[in-house]
Amino acid sequence: MPCHIPPTHRFPPAMREPLQDRSGAALPPRGCCSRGTAGSHTELAGCKMSLSTTPAAGVAQAFFCLLLCVPWGSSCPPSCQCTERAGAKAVLCSSRHLEEIPKDIPRDAVFLKLDANSITRIPSNAFRHLSHLEELDLSRNAIEKIDRAAFKGVAAGLRTLDLSSNRIRSIPKEALLALNAKLRLANNPWHCECALQEVLWEARLDPDSVQDITCHTAPRQEYVGKPLLQVLDAGVNFCSVRQRTTDVAMFITMFGWFAMVIVYVICYVRHNREDTCKHVDYLKSLPSPQGHAETTSTAL
Repeated sequence: MPCHIPPTHRFPPAMREPLQDRSGAALPPRGCCSRGTAGSHTELAGCKMSLSTTPAAGVAQAFFCLLLCVPWGSSCPPSCQCTERAGAKAVLCSSRHLEEIPKDIPRDAVFLKLDANSITRIPSNAFRHLSHLEELDLSRNAIEKIDRAAFKGVAAGLRTLDLSSNRIRSIPKEALLALNAKLRLANNPWHCECALQEVLWEARLDPDSVQDITCHTAPRQEYVGKPLLQVLDAGVNFCSVRQRTTDVAMFITMFGWFAMVIVYVICYVRHNREDTCKHVDYLKSLPSPQGHAETTSTAL
């Protein structure tokens, strides 16, 4: 509807002229609502409202039109769809051939679906600005690397994190143990090691998918192809294996140093013995004092 401005509000002529056409009718500023950023039919209707022929009223109406056209809400990435779910913002970016995480995800996003794309890495601070995020779906991608600070900033509020059906072989335990979210890690080519074992013990794993965490590679061939939970239930402790390996390596290192010291001592003793023998031979080759005295007396 048209805005009514009190007649006492006047503007100088310099502000009136740009808003009048040749017939003297007030016009809105050029480009009002021309960017297509109006958020609803109400805003579009506001932009098309009738303008009074009074210059002051025209200025006020044009300013109000400009306010309606400004996108006050957060924008949505071009490759995604933003909608409402239970009164919260949901950003849907599934099956969009994305190779990296979009940079312009709305800050008020609560649900974020990035599944079925071609994302290969989750860098540090990838979701730091999403303080309201509660559910994050990264399943069915090609993720191979996850940085230690990948989920920094969302650890407190995140409730569900789906990393299933990717190409993850190992993951820094610091990236997951700080989360309170329920994790889905199934159907990845995991290398069964101490870090993965600690994640299984300390993180909140989805009970419906924990059986699908399978050892693709392992320190011993007999564990390959078996569910990690089954291997651990059999009494295997990958962390103790790593400790034993460290102890053996330390023992070998110490033995090597000891052997080097022994060899050095032996070489030192042999070298000194050779020098001593040479010195003795040299002393034997010198003429004795008695022989020298006899030679002198004979000459006299």
